[in-house]
Amino acid sequence: MADQEIENAVSRALEEAPERNFRETVDLAVNLRDLDLNDPSNRVDESVVLPSGTGQETTIVVFAEGETALRAEEVADDVLDEDELAELGDDDDAAKDLADDTDFFIAEKNMMQDIGRYLGTVLGPRGKMPEPLDPDDDVVEVITRLKNTVQLRSGERRTFHTRVGAEDMSAEDISDNIDVIIRRLHADLEKGPLNVDTIYVKTTMGPAVEVA
Repeated sequence: MADQEIENAVSRALEEAPERNFRETVDLAVNLRDLDLNDPSNRVDESVVLPSGTGQETTIVVFAEGETALRAEEVADDVLDEDELAELGDDDDAAKDLADDTDFFIAEKNMMQDIGRYLGTVLGPRGKMPEPLDPDDDVVEVITRLKNTVQLRSGERRTFHTRVGAEDMSAEDISDNIDVIIRRLHADLEKGPLNVDTIYVKTTMGPAVEVA
């Protein structure tokens, strides 16, 4: 269960957000300190599974064939085979559109080399190279996990953002998501909490409320 102060901050952010005619996301802004982010080893680059889910649709594309492809079709947004992968390799605009419209890619391990050859220059810089799928992995299980996953990625910037829910989720559920993210940051940063300056929560168009 999240700290009460986190839940209070989330409640304020939800209450103070002006009404909009669309469903807003709830986002976290993290400000880092005392880190040389020019050194890639100091940058934040983590996948975190949110216990209460993202509250949003997560787009997942699978590169697979045979039985794995058939199973993936039940839950993935799209499933592409070797021929379709090769076609993407010849169409840079289509490859970029797919990369920009997709949150996560999954691929059978034996297709990873071709994905690197055809799509590496598109997916690599976006941090979207596929998660490799071993033959004994359950593709449905992997997709379900990724649908509840967000990326924490700072790059060279001191401030980065990540999604932690949607405005119609409860403050408690959003707080639990934030708590998991904060714990992961504290565990992974070189100096733990000392490398975190401030953290704010806000809806898409609402005011920011300090969490920590």
